[in-house]
Amino acid sequence: MTKPKDSLVVPPARRRLSWNDPGTRSIIYQILALLAVGGAAWFLIHNTLSNLSARNISTGFAFLDREAGFAIGETPIAYSPASTYGRAITVGLLNTLRVALIGIVLATILGTLIGIARLSSNWLIRKISSIYVEVMRNVPLLLQLFFWYAIISETLPGPRQALHPLPGIFVSNRGVQMPTVHGDGLLWLVIGVLVSVLLMIVMAKWARKNQEKTGQIFPLVRWSLVLLIVVPAVLWFFSGTSMSLDVPELKGFNFAGGMTLSPEFAALLIGLVIYTAAFIAEVVRSGIQAVNRGQWEAAEALGLKRGQVLRLIVLPQALRVIIPPMTSQYLNITKNSSLAVAIGYPDIVSVINTTLNQTGQAIEGIMMIMAAYLTVSLSISVFMNWYNKRIALVER
Repeated sequence: MTKPKDSLVVPPARRRLSWNDPGTRSIIYQILALLAVGGAAWFLIHNTLSNLSARNISTGFAFLDREAGFAIGETPIAYSPASTYGRAITVGLLNTLRVALIGIVLATILGTLIGIARLSSNWLIRKISSIYVEVMRNVPLLLQLFFWYAIISETLPGPRQALHPLPGIFVSNRGVQMPTVHGDGLLWLVIGVLVSVLLMIVMAKWARKNQEKTGQIFPLVRWSLVLLIVVPAVLWFFSGTSMSLDVPELKGFNFAGGMTLSPEFAALLIGLVIYTAAFIAEVVRSGIQAVNRGQWEAAEALGLKRGQVLRLIVLPQALRVIIPPMTSQYLNITKNSSLAVAIGYPDIVSVINTTLNQTGQAIEGIMMIMAAYLTVSLSISVFMNWYNKRIALVER
């Protein structure tokens, strides 16, 4: 037998160390770029440390264990002026997360409703929603925050003449006072809510498979509400624990008891929700219009009502268009919460500003602010990207 010829095997070409070789030039350019970036970073760090040393300014994060010495108006966890700077910054971060998470939920609901209203067949509803979107998107957020803060702190009556829209709820220029629940039974209620959410997820998957198999639509929303009410109540009843309702009462010149939403928190939340909802409305509107008109016509030909068509057919398809730009709006509402410092809400920016004014640790303070917003923003991006990938169409 004759050996196969090796003439068909092409040996790999050797890279020539020549300036005329594009591959060699690209490697040299990359090395030079890395050296330039590294040199610039070294210069900035060395210059900063030299200036700090010349002015006898200490560096590092040891100040976090020192006593803060200043009060914070809103503290979701235990805090006093005798607490450390580290705990003060934690309080500021929790305040930021609280307003951002609540704002995301409320802005999503309001923006979705307004986005659907922009496509309404009713002329008045369509025009009102369009005016809302155009006005809110073109008025700066900072100006809106000042407006809402002035409305709450200057226009609303004092505690003695507070508005009383619902039993146990009072609205005044001191904020919104509402009842709270205390006792060991509260823990069982929270556990019941978590169990209800898990059961709703399982029920939603079963309902989807059942609908694909039989074509019958399961009343998911109705049964979800039943689970959300019954399961926590049953767990609390059989736990044997007690709960008490703490209702705010007027004592002297202010209310005592219950829970208080400060004017700063209320103004910041209202401003963020109303401003961001206008952008979310446009995202929802464009996502719905991206769905082919034939989907509406086919669903209506089957006898489905307009609300059923929107909820069962159009919105699930529109989500694939809505989710990516919606992620940007969630990031915006988180980063825009830093404007809270303008109206006195103690978010992480406000707390760290006070900290660096007292300690002089400006670089460390700015680094912590950047790290906090970067971590929160990346967490939101990761979750939204996971959800976007989950609902994406899979090619077969």
